[in-house]
Amino acid sequence: MTTLVIVGAGPRGTGLLERIAANAAELLPPERPLHIHLVDPYPPGAGRIWRYDQSPLLRMNSMAEDVTMFTDERSTIDGPVRPGPSLAEWAARSTEFAPYREIPDPAVRAELDSLAPTDFPTRRAQSAYLDWVFRRAVADLPPHITVTVHRDTVRRIDGPADGPQSVHLGDRVLTADHVALTLGHLDSAPDPRYAADAAFAARHGRFHLPPAFSADADAELAGVAPGEHLVLRGFGLAFVDLLSLLTEGRGGRFEETPDGLAYRPSGREPVIHVGSRRGVPYHSKTGYRLQGPPAPLPRYFDAAAVDTVLARSGPLELRRDFWPLMAKDIGFGHYHELFHAHPERTTLPWPAFLAAYDRYDWYAPELGRLIAEAVPDPADRLDFERLDFPLAGVELGSAEELQHHLRDYVTRDAERRADPAHSADLGAFLALLSLFGQLPRVLASGRLTARSVGQEVDEWFFGYFSYLASGPPGFRLRQLLALSEAGVVRFLGAGIRVEQDEATGTWRASGATVPGHSVTATALVEAYLPKHALARTHDPVLRELHRAGRIVEEVVEDGEYTHRSGLLTITPGDSRVLDPALDGAPHPRRTALGPHTSLRAAAAFARPRTNSPGFRQNDAAARALLRALAGEGAAALADCVAGAL
Repeated sequence: MTTLVIVGAGPRGTGLLERIAANAAELLPPERPLHIHLVDPYPPGAGRIWRYDQSPLLRMNSMAEDVTMFTDERSTIDGPVRPGPSLAEWAARSTEFAPYREIPDPAVRAELDSLAPTDFPTRRAQSAYLDWVFRRAVADLPPHITVTVHRDTVRRIDGPADGPQSVHLGDRVLTADHVALTLGHLDSAPDPRYAADAAFAARHGRFHLPPAFSADADAELAGVAPGEHLVLRGFGLAFVDLLSLLTEGRGGRFEETPDGLAYRPSGREPVIHVGSRRGVPYHSKTGYRLQGPPAPLPRYFDAAAVDTVLARSGPLELRRDFWPLMAKDIGFGHYHELFHAHPERTTLPWPAFLAAYDRYDWYAPELGRLIAEAVPDPADRLDFERLDFPLAGVELGSAEELQHHLRDYVTRDAERRADPAHSADLGAFLALLSLFGQLPRVLASGRLTARSVGQEVDEWFFGYFSYLASGPPGFRLRQLLALSEAGVVRFLGAGIRVEQDEATGTWRASGATVPGHSVTATALVEAYLPKHALARTHDPVLRELHRAGRIVEEVVEDGEYTHRSGLLTITPGDSRVLDPALDGAPHPRRTALGPHTSLRAAAAFARPRTNSPGFRQNDAAARALLRALAGEGAAALADCVAGAL
């Protein structure tokens, strides 16, 4: 019997299992039985991040119809497409999916029974969906593939490259022909830049929370006292979750009134001061569908265009060489929707506009003049620089002016994202998602400079993408407004600075938007999601492999710059782990998939019919695994190992 150990049973491990089931008929004959050990201390399907055991206040930032675990007709994979329901379809067709739909919580059952496709589900509802997906993946395995689930933690993996691997759990050792690390989102010891504030808090008996996943932060927040002045540094998705836990989670409630949504405090909330580099929250998700036909994407950032850029000599940079193509595709999605759904707000026929749009680069003055002529209202035009820093150059005279200014900004953003008249924003959002069709190729090419990978890809692009496309549901912004009106939340503005005052044992926080204004706080929370760093990982198996020199952090360097991503380096094609002990060659018996790896562009849940990079990676890895386990290419594998040794 051949054996595979999958370490990590969350969405990525479940996705790999689903692809194994789909490809087994072609690649693993019945005379080669396979037993899969699936190891995770958390429930299979949901795993740690999406486990049921978390606050019911926490929500997804995607609509139910935009989340799927299944391939479809748009998936460009070598294995068979196995369609399945999105979260919305699964909730709506409960009778059809009853064999695997066992949901003991009546609140979750009630939510699923009434879930609309455009609702933003609770994370508990997603946990139920993932549990069902896992059960279906197991049920779809052929008879010669069996599964055992271990609610345990892998501590160590060892074994020769040309022989069985020993996988050490808490109380047993599993022997495997191959090991797949599908560990999901991981955290690490805090970045050194948070060490000074942690030490300051310890010296003065104050509260400091480094970046943490929301499901794990709930209990920690008990250390913040009612009425205590707290600085939340960060304005993204982690902020949204933390805000819910610190307000509704403490007994406050939102109430619809004739004047709009109001917040009724419980008296147990802290006073929350929030600021960030931009000083504004992430743009909320749209609450509507496209009003016109979908744009045929990609148009400018496609395989041929990427090939043309990669054929250039010399080092490449994302902002200089690829972003103009990427931006033009986002603009195409935006204006395609504007011209088709709202032609009354344009002055040219779409074919004439597109013919001219095709001719010019994104930053060409001629394109700016074309858009100004064809789109009279500046509010209908796409301006990436204005969107990136909406408070740039804004200086206000008082903290109260800032509160009014930010409430007005948030109100306008929430209204725009709820109004189908601005559906061009959704066209831009869908085009932004389409960039991930080619971005992995750009990163895997090795042609970007180290500085570009570090500063332009990992820092700028992924941060900007999250700000534009991974924001909260619109109702969260309405709640933020109500909390601001109630005085529970106070805005600090852009360019936040947090300084330590040793004399008083407090933090002093200020922003650039109101020069000279600052607030004093006795609690500081870093409102960011943890960023995994291999050298500081909390995961025991990665920590041990790293200590033993059997895995390596992705390091991009050239003569001018070195970028350490903190990610586990794997091969782009089949996701094998690079092993320094094999002279940096791929380990023939170890695979890794997920956001902790160097294939960084496929960490989120897939949207239906978007040719998700995650599905492509899962399928390629599953097919490589099955071929290896079936004994195909054994001679080549032996030659590879012999050469590496």
